[in-house]
Parts: sequence; structure tokens; C-alpha cells
Amino acid sequence: MTPILRSIQLADGVRLHYAEQGDPGGMPVVMLHGITDSWRSFESVMAHLPASLRVFAVSQRGHGESDRPGSYRTRDFAADAAAFIEALDLGPALVVGHSMGSANAMRLAIDRPDLLRGLVTAGAFAGFRDKAELVAFHRSTIEPLRDPIDPAFAAEWQQSTLAQPVPPAFFDMVVRECLRAPAVVWRDAFAALFEDDFAAEIGRIAVPTLVVWGDRDAMCPPGDQERILRAIASSRLLTYAGAGHALHWEEPARFADDLAGFATALASSTFSEETFQ
Repeated sequence: MTPILRSIQLADGVRLHYAEQGDPGGMPVVMLHGITDSWRSFESVMAHLPASLRVFAVSQRGHGESDRPGSYRTRDFAADAAAFIEALDLGPALVVGHSMGSANAMRLAIDRPDLLRGLVTAGAFAGFRDKAELVAFHRSTIEPLRDPIDPAFAAEWQQSTLAQPVPPAFFDMVVRECLRAPAVVWRDAFAALFEDDFAAEIGRIAVPTLVVWGDRDAMCPPGDQERILRAIASSRLLTYAGAGHALHWEEPARFADDLAGFATALASSTFSEETFQ
């Protein structure tokens, strides 16, 4: 199944590029990638998803071929996702996020619970200000970035998200997509993670949530997954042994199966938030 590439101009004028596939009558699934990635972060996952799902993988503002409007706060990304869902009349949708995309998806679930049927987080952080190494990396490495981004740096950045090998052609593609993001997006989107820290609000998320995490994730500690599980009443953890931060790149078929299974459960008339936990 080959995704159809489209673009949409939101009510605020921001144009987003996205890929769409699947049954127009199926459950809507909206996928939000990590920082400096694009919709293609989910390309290998989409190849394994059933045609019964109506899947949208979005290049968020500043990334891929989408507009670069100049503000890259978590609330901006979440507001874009809300406007996207509303413009295409997709709500309530199953929203999937990876890394920064998980933060944006959780912010969306906090601000607009009416638009979500369920939530899947992959490589999610429960907070950012408490990560001393991440704060130091931002100050020493991200803040000084200027265009053009060094391809070797982009490759090193993407490699740091992996614990298992991925196909070389796929890795080369995600590095190319990473290089589409200008330095200002790197700097501002990273800074916003610390400025828009929503750790104290995660407990407001009321939709069923599947938390997916690789136990060799070098960026996101297990304690963050435990904090998310404690905060969200209807949540469950899936741990991928041996997988890293970009677990959906390393194990796209497994991730697609788990996502599809969660979607099927949500659609079931017998689904219970209590039994899901």
C-alpha cells in the first residue's frame, strides 16, 4: 500500500504536508514524528498497518516540506494537530507520537480531549527540565547550531536514537529528512521542550494510553515511563527488549501490530478502560 502525499492549509495559515493511506471509513490514526524528523519517520510502520485503518502521518511545522512559521512551542505543534484533525473531520482519532511527537500528542490530549479516542506514546518523556544531560546537550550542542547543518552531525544525532541496526537506505533517508529542518527549528523546538514542560499536567490525560518503550533507550529513562503510567489512569506499558529510542524504526512490523491491536481494542464494544490497565 503506497501512501498518498497531500498538503493542507490550516485555519491559521500554516500549511502541513502529510501522507494518507487506508480505508476512508476506518478508524482515523494521526501520527506525530520526533524532533527534526518528518512524516517519513513512520513510513516503514505504515507499510505494515492494515488497510482497514485510515492513517495520517504528518510532517509537523518546521519539518519536512511543511511551513516554517517561526514558532515551535509544544502548544503550537499540539494546536496544529488539533486544527488538522478538525479540518479533516477526523475526531475522535487515535493519536500516535514519537519522542517530541509524544510530548505534542500528550499536550493535545490535555488541551483537546474531545479530539482523541486513544493515545500511543513511543519513546516518551514525562518531563524535560529534570534531565541534566539533555539540558547540557541543548546548551552545548543545539544552541550553537547554525545553517547549514553538518550532515555528519545529523547522522550522529539519528544514530544516537538507535540500539539495533536499521536498513542502510532507511537510515540515509531519515538523515536526509533531518537535514531539511533548518537550525532555527533545532534550536527553538529543543528550547520549547524545556519551556513548555507539562509534567504536572499528565494526570489530566483521560483517554486510554499505550506507552511503548525500548529498554535500551539511551535518551528516555524507565522512570519516565513509570511516571506516565502512574499519572494516566487508563494506561499500559509495552517494553521492547533490546530496542532503542527510535524503536519504531528498529521494529516497524511489531510496532504496527501493537498499534493495530490497540486500535482494534478501542473499536471493540467490549473495550473497558479498567481491563486495559
